Amino acid sequence: MNLKEIQNLIKFVAKSGATEVKLEMNDVKITIKTVDEQSKADTTYIQQIPALAPSQGASAPVVPVPEAASVPAAEVSSETAEDANYITVKSPIIGTFYRKSSPDQPAFVEVGDTIKEGDVLCIIEAMKLFNEIESEVSGKIVKFLVDDATPVEFDQPLFLVDPS
Repeated sequence: MNLKEIQNLIKFVAKSGATEVKLEMNDVKITIKTVDEQSKADTTYIQQIPALAPSQGASAPVVPVPEAASVPAAEVSSETAEDANYITVKSPIIGTFYRKSSPDQPAFVEVGDTIKEGDVLCIIEAMKLFNEIESEVSGKIVKFLVDDATPVEFDQPLFLVDPS
């Protein structure tokens, strides 16, 4: 199962309203648990079961699923009437948010920059893969809602964009 398929599965479970989904395929075991709407935290466990070499009749050891530290989604302060006019760009995956491709490079976007659909806004690193997050809207960057090099959750607000 590749990263895109896992991301799509997480999105599907989040939209479906299911509280827990378990999926086992070949050497991958995925458990997605969601909690009540008030805490808005999603926990995803992904475990790759190692392929064992045949041994002299020994049974395979039971590998427990590690419990990941749950980081609650950042609580967004009460929206002002001004913020309600903006489009919120949200994280499509869980990972670490980066504003630039490397420390010596300029940020992809700054407050006040005009963006269009398809422009790279940031990078989210998940499972040692660096995923470029492209804009799905056109407009002007108004505010960053996440600091550079911080963990983000699925569907966590990242930017505010003025579509006008």
